[in-house]
Amino acid sequence: MTLEAAGVSDVEESVYRVLVNTGRATAVDVARRTGLNEAECARILYMLTSKGMANHTDGIPRYFRATPPDVALLPLLKRSADALDLARAEATSLLEVYRDTVRRQDAGQLIEVITGAEALRQHLRQIQASAHDEMLWFCKAQYVAMPSGSNTAEFEALERGVQYRVLYEKAFFDDEGAVDNVVAGVRAGEIARAVPHLPLRLAIADRSIAIFPLVPGGPNGSPDEPTTALVRDSNLLAALIALFECYWEDAVPLGADDTGALSGADGTNGPDPLSATDRRLLALLVAGVTDKAIATQMALSRRTVQRRIQHMMELAGAATRMQLAWHAARRDWL
Repeated sequence: MTLEAAGVSDVEESVYRVLVNTGRATAVDVARRTGLNEAECARILYMLTSKGMANHTDGIPRYFRATPPDVALLPLLKRSADALDLARAEATSLLEVYRDTVRRQDAGQLIEVITGAEALRQHLRQIQASAHDEMLWFCKAQYVAMPSGSNTAEFEALERGVQYRVLYEKAFFDDEGAVDNVVAGVRAGEIARAVPHLPLRLAIADRSIAIFPLVPGGPNGSPDEPTTALVRDSNLLAALIALFECYWEDAVPLGADDTGALSGADGTNGPDPLSATDRRLLALLVAGVTDKAIATQMALSRRTVQRRIQHMMELAGAATRMQLAWHAARRDWL
């Protein structure tokens, strides 16, 4: 029997099929065809009537006719499908609660240790393939699992609309082909910034899972096996996200010009020259002197000091004074 999904029992389906095949039948007719007793057949026929699968005449004996299957069964199947969807959603919700409970009681569910470069590559591809909204990335010099330019999963994710925010440390651009690979990523939609140094390698997907090394090892494809941690929702993950955002806030934005050159990484695009006054002001600013003290020492108004600092920030493409200080050092403004 096949109508159980519509809430129809095997015996009800048997009786309904008799009505479909005969056009109309009494309880006696149905009993003769199914081998059930007459009273049981009458009970089932009235049950089908209450479900909208049959109707009967008013005379005696009563003749029962089958309601057309599309009218009788499709609404029942829809209700069953809706109930199944609701049950599936509730099961998913219960599974999340269960996993959260297990994670709180078993640290092994929070942190998974990954050993080896190949296993690390597979996990990096998987978390990018499953990302829906955002990838956060710390890129240090000297690769461990993925040589620069080999992360094709990023371009596939960017095409799906996943946002990539990537931080590169200064030494990263010394790797062969690194600049060209960063330019390709920026042109594909990656939002890139640079900092003098990064504390670790890190990838975070949708703020729900992170991968980072537990111990140093394996740079430049070394045969030494890297040991990496995969961390799920926890205070540790929250701390890693906060670490990323802290570095991101003070990083220098990177861009790619029409010629394919990368701007912001090494200052090779040639900044506008600073006046001697600006250089002196910048030196005092980097030294930690307050705006008021700078104005006094240089015989300038405080407003003029702030205006000159803002001008230098615009030249450097810096969003904060800390970014300006780093960028100034990179461009030999000091």
